[in-house]
Amino acid sequence: MLLRPIPIQSAVHRFDTRVFNARPWEWRKPVAASRRLVAAMATEHYANVTIGGGNAAGYVAKEFVAQGLGRGELAIISDEGVCAYERPALSKAYLAGEGAARLPGFHTSVGGGGERQTPEWYAEKGITYKLATKVEKVDAKTKSLSTASGNTITYDKLIYAAGSRPVYLSEFKVPGSDLQGLHYLRNTADADKLVQDIQAAKASGGKAVLVGGGYIAMEVASQLANNGVPSTIVCPEPYLLSRLFTPKIAEFYEKFYASKGVHIMKHAKATAFEGSGKVQQVVVSTKDGEQKLDASLVIVGVGARPNVELLDGQVEMVPKPVGGIKEHVTNARQTATQAVRAIKGKTTEPYDYLPFFYSRVFNLSWQFWGTNENAEVAHFGDFAAGKFGAYFISNGKVVGVFLESASPEEQSAAQKVAREQPAANLAELESKGISFATSRM
Repeated sequence: MLLRPIPIQSAVHRFDTRVFNARPWEWRKPVAASRRLVAAMATEHYANVTIGGGNAAGYVAKEFVAQGLGRGELAIISDEGVCAYERPALSKAYLAGEGAARLPGFHTSVGGGGERQTPEWYAEKGITYKLATKVEKVDAKTKSLSTASGNTITYDKLIYAAGSRPVYLSEFKVPGSDLQGLHYLRNTADADKLVQDIQAAKASGGKAVLVGGGYIAMEVASQLANNGVPSTIVCPEPYLLSRLFTPKIAEFYEKFYASKGVHIMKHAKATAFEGSGKVQQVVVSTKDGEQKLDASLVIVGVGARPNVELLDGQVEMVPKPVGGIKEHVTNARQTATQAVRAIKGKTTEPYDYLPFFYSRVFNLSWQFWGTNENAEVAHFGDFAAGKFGAYFISNGKVVGVFLESASPEEQSAAQKVAREQPAANLAELESKGISFATSRM
């Protein structure tokens, strides 16, 4: 989401309204100096402020440092309790049993090839990082914002990088959606609660249900299986990850998941959750009728909503579509860099963006570059052996490439093809397979 114009958290000290006198039995009102001290503590000013502590915030800090940043010129305000990190890890290695990923291991900007930006890194660079600080109001005209603790912060430039939040089933008044044991995965606090419930289910022989058939469901289901927790994916679409997979590609993963003990219900919808305080069963509606699934924990992944309410009516929201799929990780990094460069007067030209998607489940690893919008598909490789791919063709050009279990050289070649979009036809691509890409290196 682009904001035009570019709109471009701290421990709060509480002072008693009384000042203790030299004599211990007497209290008196604050002196003028004390009033000035309280006022100074309540208002802060920074040349640059970033609202949000996700991927983008970390890359904003990285680019400011690269462009030259004086001490105290940048403040990052986040309602999370930890500094910016590579969020995709939460549904992957963070949920693993032995050797699970933990901070500070995946702080930004390690995912983009940069150094690990720990809390110490921000302090060394003179960046103020306000954790567990919620912004309740932004006034773009006066260039000020108010926090939940009552502090006011003013700025010259504001980068709004508040990201998104999960779509909650309670928004649709789904019965039982307020029960304990329903999980949404967005931050480390969510992931920590999920890890606890996974371990409890493993110890008690419990089962899990995953609502949704996308990234969250597939990645979490693989980690549940690795932890020995049986699970069922309730997928409303005709096949998994239907925004990106073809039916043939989805069939491979569905069979692979079944071999790992993951049950998949397609054309299915979770309509209610039952239990006494904590979820015990999920009511699922299918074309064959209604059934109930035992579940000691549920993971919901049915989409996200952008956190734009603080700027409602103050700035123009301009949607920035990227092909048929709205990718977030790479785009978040690049938009963050672009915003800082614009502030520094470096450039406002569109950046070179190639959509990129990936996932790691079980011992599999797939990547996709480009777009699949309005495209024909040429599959290739050995699906039985788990090493295959697909080219997506539109108007006689290759516009996207999907690979499973590819070598680094093959990945580089596929990325190059997706970027250059060479002319090709289905028969040629199906015949040549990956060599069509590697021969162009």
